[in-house]
Amino acid sequence: MIEKAWGRPVTELEKAATRHPVEDPLLRAAMHSRGYLTVVSNSVAVHQERLHTLTRPGHVPAFYDLDRITESASALRTAHAESNTALQAIRHVVDARELALQTQGGRAAERVKAATARSTHAPRPPGLPAERPAPPTAAAPAASAANRL
Repeated sequence: MIEKAWGRPVTELEKAATRHPVEDPLLRAAMHSRGYLTVVSNSVAVHQERLHTLTRPGHVPAFYDLDRITESASALRTAHAESNTALQAIRHVVDARELALQTQGGRAAERVKAATARSTHAPRPPGLPAERPAPPTAAAPAASAANRL
């Protein structure tokens, strides 16, 4: 989901999130949530394996195993809920990024128009009389917001 939203592999995004956290705070939040999701998913796997071991077919649990089964089941439910919460947080961050890009799309188009209009008013070369207009300069294509990330 994160790779699709940012259009780059996760390994690149992890490096970018740690090197330039201020440039894309949504990426940093998504990567932080992804790290937490990884930890919680491992916890889910551990509790699930423990619960399967304690309740395997043909095994009669001892009296003291009943508390361990209950604790493992409770911990599994908690870890599963935390995993779902982390996944939902990543979804919210990705949705917020898409909304921000849509919102900036209108502003970015206005900025490109304004920059293009300003670029036609090039600074006056030294020695050119004030009555004579400055020669127009070619406007360079503006880099899109996606290329800057």
